[in-house]
Amino acid sequence: MRAQQEWSDDDLVPISAIQHYSYCTRQYALIHVEQTFDENVFTMEGQWLHETVDEEAERTSHDVTIVTALPVWSDKLGLNGKCDVVEFHDGRPLPVEYKHGRMKAQVHDELQLCAQAICLEEMFAEAVPVGIIYQYSSRHRREVVLTEELRNTVLAVIQNIRILKRSGEMPVAVNDARCKHCSLIEACMPRITDGRPHAHWQSLIE
Repeated sequence: MRAQQEWSDDDLVPISAIQHYSYCTRQYALIHVEQTFDENVFTMEGQWLHETVDEEAERTSHDVTIVTALPVWSDKLGLNGKCDVVEFHDGRPLPVEYKHGRMKAQVHDELQLCAQAICLEEMFAEAVPVGIIYQYSSRHRREVVLTEELRNTVLAVIQNIRILKRSGEMPVAVNDARCKHCSLIEACMPRITDGRPHAHWQSLIE
């Protein structure tokens, strides 16, 4: 039975926020605090990919129960969200996170997967020592060991998200290689908002 909810709406942390925050704190704030979201080719590819797992469904294949779009939560940590896919092997849940693009280890994806596993452990009272990142373009499954270090990082990110949200401050832009793939580049304006002086932009406001 689910424990009584003790978290306010402001303190609840969506699992997706963990991925956004660990990728870029400014991206997190724009999406989750200011409710800003724009599309680009990468977000549209991601949305198209997730159409295959965004509808709640359950099926069995080779003695494995496969559930898509499973709502998950942790009352202990104040987390909630959805898993793309959860496979149940002899009753033990295995989260599978769908990603597009090249097969490359990304810590922000692993933190998102780890947060899902933490929720599943609380919900089903079963240890979830590993998860899977499924790279749709290559049809490759990469096993991620959910180490103590990864779990502690999830806890730290959750705490930092709450601190940032309560502060009301907008982080400065990173203005690095991540920006060119970000759909929020026009809203973020990293060349102006990275906190460093730029002669060209300074000349426009003087």
